[in-house]
Amino acid sequence: MMSVTADQIIVFVILILSLALFIDGRMRYDIVALLALCVSAILGVVPWTQTFSGFANPAVITVAAVLVISRGLLNAGVVEMITGALMKVGKRPTIQVSALTGLVITLSGFMNNVGALALLMPVGIKMARSSLVPVSILLLPLAFGSQLGGMITLIGTPPNLIISAFREEHLGQAYAMFDFTPVGLGVAFISFLFIALIGWRLVPKRTGPGSLDDFFTIQNYLTEIRVPPESKYAGKALREIIKATNAKITIIQLIRGSFARPVPYMYERIKADDILIVQAALDDLKKFLLATGFQLEEHVTLDRETIESGDRILMEGTIRADSPALGLNVRDIDLRAGFGINLLAVARQGVLLKERLNDIRFQAGDVLLLQGTEGALREAIKILGCFPLAERGLKIGEPKRIIESVGIFAGTIVIAALGIVPVQVIFTLAALLMVLISLVPVREIYESIDWPVIILLGAFIPVGQAMEETGGAELIASTLLSFQNLLSPVILLTIILIVTMLLSALINNAATAVLMAPISFSIATGLGVSPDPFLMAIVVGASSAFLTPVGHQSNALVMGPAGLKFGDYWKLGLPLEIMMVIVSIPVILHFWPM
Repeated sequence: MMSVTADQIIVFVILILSLALFIDGRMRYDIVALLALCVSAILGVVPWTQTFSGFANPAVITVAAVLVISRGLLNAGVVEMITGALMKVGKRPTIQVSALTGLVITLSGFMNNVGALALLMPVGIKMARSSLVPVSILLLPLAFGSQLGGMITLIGTPPNLIISAFREEHLGQAYAMFDFTPVGLGVAFISFLFIALIGWRLVPKRTGPGSLDDFFTIQNYLTEIRVPPESKYAGKALREIIKATNAKITIIQLIRGSFARPVPYMYERIKADDILIVQAALDDLKKFLLATGFQLEEHVTLDRETIESGDRILMEGTIRADSPALGLNVRDIDLRAGFGINLLAVARQGVLLKERLNDIRFQAGDVLLLQGTEGALREAIKILGCFPLAERGLKIGEPKRIIESVGIFAGTIVIAALGIVPVQVIFTLAALLMVLISLVPVREIYESIDWPVIILLGAFIPVGQAMEETGGAELIASTLLSFQNLLSPVILLTIILIVTMLLSALINNAATAVLMAPISFSIATGLGVSPDPFLMAIVVGASSAFLTPVGHQSNALVMGPAGLKFGDYWKLGLPLEIMMVIVSIPVILHFWPM
């Protein structure tokens, strides 16, 4: 067994601490990656001249270009034209799951998978509401399908591009556009059949109660209401008010001046200017406010005609896993001064919120009820890293714009498949063409790029290379190979796949690919076999983050709207991953033999 050097110890410590911070989640993953890169450079395991070389990696350039192209396709109305037909598929869950999951798998093979999910979520919610199907049954398969589609093509997901660039660096030739397709399509198709026929039945039946008018509303908003001085209920007991209004609300706390009483006694008599912290579904809250004349703390009534009069509307948004608002509260962000909007309520799935609105620190999956002008709301949603959940009209694409966008995209795919021009160059050119013909306005170029992912890739690639250049990857591989009398190459391949799946459930899948690529390559070299099946195992594993809501943005996005809990994911995810391991190994070895 090889001896451990000082540089290897440094790299391992940095990687272990990085993994711990990734899993902890309190520090955003791009910041963790930058911190790991800087420490690696200062301690000498990453040369100064190569510190920021990761940002010139073809994978990083291609990811950014694909995101801009995806925006162009969305702006042209291409995807909305396709999804419009989904509402006509009928009301049987098997058909609905099949249609939604099949379409998102197809779209995710060629565009950003979170973008594909974002387009189909409102469709899935509306289908569930209209057919009285639990929302979770449609949304969880949709989230998983968006990941499965990523393994079909080179541009499907960042890990594919990372693995392709790694192969080019070590073997002199990158993977072509459709080299992933035989394995990816085979595994995705069998996984699709499993989800459509069996898997959706394993999903816990959860739903986000709400009317069709607000079909993305979820239960249990926490909000604050004030008793106005002129209220006829001032001086009356809480019990009398609840009985008189037939209110379906929970009173969490009563605040009177500087005095706060948690879970107030129901015979407590309220006074003018008292503040009640209540929890209720949005429709129930509106009925209570209309019946009592009480006011939201922002001094607006929740009558939709009033609140949406003029140019002020309601919008719901969920906090994304990469949101800059994570860990902050309303005072930190200063929504009213910064954006001219009000935070009316907050909902957190499975948690009874007891803090005042201004004190709640936002977490991934929180659903915010915001009020303001449409422009201000959309600007705030974008800057805060939220995903808008309000019902939106579908874009009606102009035939000319659709033809232009599809023509550019199809031409790009053909040229990339033929290998005439390097992938990073042709996709960058395609992105520029979409800007030049105004499919992507200049102001949207940088907005469409997922900068935390770009920073993660650019910063973490040199750290992964350091593990290889210091001999750390070879050390791990040699340790595993010392058991090769007990572990056959096929078993080692299976271990690589399972470890990649487990890591992807805990940390960003791009970071997983960066870590696993040099280790798997060293194992293949030590065995004297082709590295391709091992690299393909990483591709499959990195697109299989099905066990937790934190492993992939798609999982986190559906958590609140679908009413899912942390422990719900593995009930479909674990059987799906077991099935994928059983299927993937023979499929990989058939198309990429050792």
